[in-house]
Amino acid sequence: MNIRFTLTIFVVFIFLCVGQAQEMITVEQAVALAIEKNYDIKLSENILSSVELDNSYAFGAFLPQLNGSASRVWNTSNQKQLLADNSTRQQKGLKSNTQAAAVQLTWTLFDGTKMFATRERLEELVRQGEINVKGQITNTVAQVITNYFNIVQQKQQLKATQEQMSVSEERVKLAEKKLQVGTGGKPELLQAKVDLNTQRTQVLQQEAAIVQLKEQLRGLVGMQLPELYDVSDTIIIDLGLKREDIELNIANQNFALLSAKRDIEIARLALHERKAEQFPTISFNSAYSYNKSTNAVSLNPGIPLYSQSNGYNYGFSAAIPILGGFNRRRLVQQAKITLSRQQTIYDQQKYMVDVGVRNAYVNYDNAKQVLLVEEETILLAKENVFIALEGFKRGITTFIELRTAQQSLADAYNRLINARYLAKVAETELLRLNGSLLK
Repeated sequence: MNIRFTLTIFVVFIFLCVGQAQEMITVEQAVALAIEKNYDIKLSENILSSVELDNSYAFGAFLPQLNGSASRVWNTSNQKQLLADNSTRQQKGLKSNTQAAAVQLTWTLFDGTKMFATRERLEELVRQGEINVKGQITNTVAQVITNYFNIVQQKQQLKATQEQMSVSEERVKLAEKKLQVGTGGKPELLQAKVDLNTQRTQVLQQEAAIVQLKEQLRGLVGMQLPELYDVSDTIIIDLGLKREDIELNIANQNFALLSAKRDIEIARLALHERKAEQFPTISFNSAYSYNKSTNAVSLNPGIPLYSQSNGYNYGFSAAIPILGGFNRRRLVQQAKITLSRQQTIYDQQKYMVDVGVRNAYVNYDNAKQVLLVEEETILLAKENVFIALEGFKRGITTFIELRTAQQSLADAYNRLINARYLAKVAETELLRLNGSLLK
């Protein structure tokens, strides 16, 4: 007896320690961690940093290109010359060296306004990158909220199953007593034990599902949650969402649509760039050069032993595209096709968003109505099980009637808990599509 008492105290102590070790995490904390640590968000921010870097150097297209060059060459050669009077001049090991330096400046003054279109396109890419980051944050927050309340749902289901197990345990005890006094049958006892074992299996499955969902949530927040943590027991639902409020101005709030709009503008600017390549390019050119040459010996009197020159020049040049294998025309046509495709993609995305809003609101509204019914049903089912159990104790109710009442309670719990979760999922999806989830 002392050993059993000691073991009981030890188990209770371990349970309390584990319970205390599990830190309570709210959905707001999970969302904050996800925004800071989620890998998908970090990748989106990395892409944004890349396009921001490109845009920060866009002013370079308007600046002149300045290049310098310098060289020095040492020569050793053998010369042999046959002159008009048939005399010969010959020298070996002639040495000379030359030095040259130059600075060239090229400044594009007109390129069909391509440089302006390029700068605007880079700015659009930055705007799109910012939208994509916000969109990824919104999608990640939606994932976190859905995962978090899925854990809550499984916890509620676990609690409901454990509550029903107490009734099944009472059924087993009563069935054993009836069998002992001869007022009950063995099949009744066996069925009660089967039902109890079924619920024990459900408890194990629920506990495993909770562990897996918790690990998924840890992954969404960059593994920043403790290994042992707990979540809330309730699902808070905003029951006041209106469809017309969600659909109002959604084209300017949904991040997927905003990003698709930027794709259209980027394609339009790319078409501008291709068209600009059909115009002449006018440039200002200037250069400064320096040359020096030294010859140790010269067989030819016309070649100086030493020469030096330096000076500068400037002027304008024009490059006029005349015929390039129709490549420029092909690029313009391809850019037009791309622009048309981006417009079609936007129209398709708009349709998908509209359908998504309508379907999500149907789920949301249906879940609200189911909640009202199931909140009442669960009270009725609980009372029915209580009456059936008390009647079973007195021999008024059969075990089949009690089991039927239990099953009705289990079904009511399933519908109620599922309706709560589906309402939260639909609410989250509506706010995600509306672009107001972060608010």
